[in-house]
Amino acid sequence: MATQKHSPAIKGAKVLMVGAGGIGCELLKTLALSGFQDIHIIDMDTIEVSNLNRQFLFRQSHVGQSKAKVARDAVLKFRPHISITSYHANVKDPDFNVDFFKQFNVVLNGLDNLDARRHVNRLCLAADVPLIESGTTGFLGQVTVHVKGITECYECQPKPAPKTYPVCTITSTPSKFVHCIVWAKELLFAKLFGDKSQANDLNVRSGDSASSSEQAEDVFEHRKDEDIEQYGRRIYDHVFGYNIEVALSNEETWKNRTRPKPIYSRDALPNDVSQQNGNVEKNGATTDPSAVSAMISLGLKNPQDVWSLMENSRVFLEALKLFFMKRGKEIGNLTFDKDDQLAVEFVTAAANIRATAFGIPLHSLFEAKGIAGNIVHAVATTNAIIAGLIVIETVKVLQNDTKNYRMTYCLEHPTKKMLLMPVEPFEPNKSCYVCSETPLSLEINTSRAKLRDIVEKVVKNKLGMNSPLIMHGAALLYEVGDDLDEAMIRNYAANLDKVLSEFPSPVTSGTMLTIEDLQQELSCNINIKHREEFDEEKEPDGMVLSGWTPATSVVKDDKKSNANAGSTSSASELEADKNNETETAPGKKRKLSEVSDADMSSVAGDTKSHGKLEVLDDDDDEVVMFDNRDSATNKKLRLQ
Repeated sequence: MATQKHSPAIKGAKVLMVGAGGIGCELLKTLALSGFQDIHIIDMDTIEVSNLNRQFLFRQSHVGQSKAKVARDAVLKFRPHISITSYHANVKDPDFNVDFFKQFNVVLNGLDNLDARRHVNRLCLAADVPLIESGTTGFLGQVTVHVKGITECYECQPKPAPKTYPVCTITSTPSKFVHCIVWAKELLFAKLFGDKSQANDLNVRSGDSASSSEQAEDVFEHRKDEDIEQYGRRIYDHVFGYNIEVALSNEETWKNRTRPKPIYSRDALPNDVSQQNGNVEKNGATTDPSAVSAMISLGLKNPQDVWSLMENSRVFLEALKLFFMKRGKEIGNLTFDKDDQLAVEFVTAAANIRATAFGIPLHSLFEAKGIAGNIVHAVATTNAIIAGLIVIETVKVLQNDTKNYRMTYCLEHPTKKMLLMPVEPFEPNKSCYVCSETPLSLEINTSRAKLRDIVEKVVKNKLGMNSPLIMHGAALLYEVGDDLDEAMIRNYAANLDKVLSEFPSPVTSGTMLTIEDLQQELSCNINIKHREEFDEEKEPDGMVLSGWTPATSVVKDDKKSNANAGSTSSASELEADKNNETETAPGKKRKLSEVSDADMSSVAGDTKSHGKLEVLDDDDDEVVMFDNRDSATNKKLRLQ
């Protein structure tokens, strides 16, 4: 419970919570018990069975219902006299605009994705409302404070990008199980069950001839008069047999690599076994397509068992058959979903068969699902700790106690006998394009690239804008919105397919584009630089966006809020700085020169089993994993 001196600030506060999942349940409970009287919750999700082990406000009977509404009802049972308003909606909906955010004293985030976090950050900046960010993954957690003009905003530092792999590695020379998972999920699953109009690199290989490409296209097409089991075997033989044979034909590739062994269905499934079809009727009772399971059909029960090649082959063929027999209407529109049991079974089996061919150790369905869904399983205690820390920082923000703002990191292993590491926030990054409006720079081939490339790859994907408007001087090149007439919509749609240099006002080297998002009230400028060629492996987008410069260290000044450790920057930018201080306990500081390398190594070691601490996600056990960096880069103790 809050102390008496905190009561006026707490009771008069109007608080917005975004997210009612793992952290959200704990946070709503803690806010209510701490004396907060007016709480609003936004969450678009419904309750799933997998949530029940840690999201304690929910019960079995609530499955399928709105998280925000059920959480509200649950807390009102033990705090009936407070006001809780729930919204079963997406925080990116137009209703939740800047004016909506302005009514709150503070916003508390418990979100599970980077895009929504960036959106809320921008609305908070536009509304001049403090934001408290949070996230957990396993035993790791963090709480960060973002106040306009005082601390860095959520986007002041670049967020680590998810690990990507070269296409040639995925399609031709996998060496890790994750390569097989990416192949099965992003290429094979998409090829068989996804949008047929989308480009797919499944058959892109230096040794492919035109005829083999044509053959490959024919293979993936299910012929009208073809038995589904024959079709499944044809797919099997092509991707695990023929395609690997083609890869082996390039002798140069295998000079310093272990040669894979093509696998055909006749080898993996002897005739007597291949006749033992799964019992599709075992799935007959379910009305939920996502509950259809090849494991049920085949009598496989334990998801932690590592299947043999034969079992993986049977699961592969059975899952493919079930997709066509039980979920045929969805084919052509499916994307991989970690909560889709049949999709996980198919991807697991396909990845394991490919792993067998390339001599890579096999994994269980449980392990494969974790890799495919980027899952680190949640720990309820971590969520509870982080929720408590959020409320502590909320009270400080409401009391305008800027000198005592802290970003706090929850560690898996003690560092200097501490599991909670509080550090002071950085000041705003003067190079941040979001809160400091610093121009960005885009290298692009203006003679080949189209406006669509900038809209999709830069404006929406990298800058996270939802309703963009693009201007070149006084010329409006692109706009979206409900108030556009049909002629304007057609005009802007046509502009998307125009080459940049071919506009009436050509977009060429030296051009300055202005990009705005009216919903987020965000505007930034992009300087265009023409560049002829790009490295397909290192620069697959065919363009390079730059302008995210890490914040510089700020020497402590007692008269101002401090710039200090605890930023959201990536580990590659961390350098030792003797002028910076790190908070080792509330009210006690040490200069980093006094912290030993061993201490730093132990902090860095806390993140090894889970990837980096930054960009931790709440809800659905999902978090993007990142490569570990050398512990020496962590010496600044910005704890990534």
